[in-house]
Amino acid sequence: MAEVVLENVTKSFGDTVALDRVSMTIEDGSFVVLLGPTGAGKTTALRMVSGLDTPDSGDVLIGGRSMKGLMPAQRNVAMVFQQYSLYPHLTVRQNLEFPLKSPLLNTLQADIDRKINSVSEILQIKQKLDNKTTALSGGEMQRVAIGRALVRDPSIYLMDEPLSSLDAKLRADLRIELKSIQANSGATLLYVTHDQIEAMTMATHVGVLDNGRLVQFGSPREIYEDPVSIYAASRLGQPRINILPADVFEGSPAGAKLIGLRPEQIAQGEGEESFVTRVEHLGDQTRLHLSFKNHDLITVTDAHTELKSGDIVKIKPDKPFYFDASGDRFSGREK
Repeated sequence: MAEVVLENVTKSFGDTVALDRVSMTIEDGSFVVLLGPTGAGKTTALRMVSGLDTPDSGDVLIGGRSMKGLMPAQRNVAMVFQQYSLYPHLTVRQNLEFPLKSPLLNTLQADIDRKINSVSEILQIKQKLDNKTTALSGGEMQRVAIGRALVRDPSIYLMDEPLSSLDAKLRADLRIELKSIQANSGATLLYVTHDQIEAMTMATHVGVLDNGRLVQFGSPREIYEDPVSIYAASRLGQPRINILPADVFEGSPAGAKLIGLRPEQIAQGEGEESFVTRVEHLGDQTRLHLSFKNHDLITVTDAHTELKSGDIVKIKPDKPFYFDASGDRFSGREK
């Protein structure tokens, strides 16, 4: 495995700037997740590392070596696309074997068999090894695509929303397995997703992208607890952070324009009155939809609450975030 560094990488497609001077260090053995909406630059960043696209300016280094002029096959990376990208005329076993059959690797057949047996068990496709990939479901094909990357020993794994086509249970199972594999093997992994649960549960570091710019890079906890902007704060957390005018609550610092409240930053039982407009029972928690001074809020409460629509709940902010008019963290937030 190896450290991967993006140095002031810029990439444009026509008039669209996909990456704007992005600098990021993906440490050896880390699990880095890129978050952001469609068009933020996440997949372009992966393609810069893989060599499928080249920067207009800046550089990509793998293991301290510049990748300028090197083709994808020369970079020792393994990529899993959102699409399956399998060989339809081959069986599952043959698809998994394919990257290990390269003359450059000179892998013994016994080692190939061992790796395939191990990966196929993890991904729950062992019973499908002799099937043609055309006979598989969409979820099974994606598991084979993931498996084809896992059997290798690359400098870095690149994954572009690899779990998005799977059902909820399998997606949850594979989140655990992927993180376990990465942690136990020490693999370096760069992972693109829209799913903040994947980011929170798997990542050692999260990169938040906005229109090609890297706006924040840190651990999931750092970004959740100390976001640099409303945009960064909204990437993580369910329910989503509540944003209101700062002056709806007394005691907001002078100059702050907006207040951000995550569910745990809304203290209940004292303060000012709000009205319950909806109650969502989700099993382990209950979400309260509140109306406060003509603003909508969502918070959580006890799973067994007896609150109902129309009830009154007193609330007040508890260590909230403050932002300026542009959505950046307000400099007086420590007040």
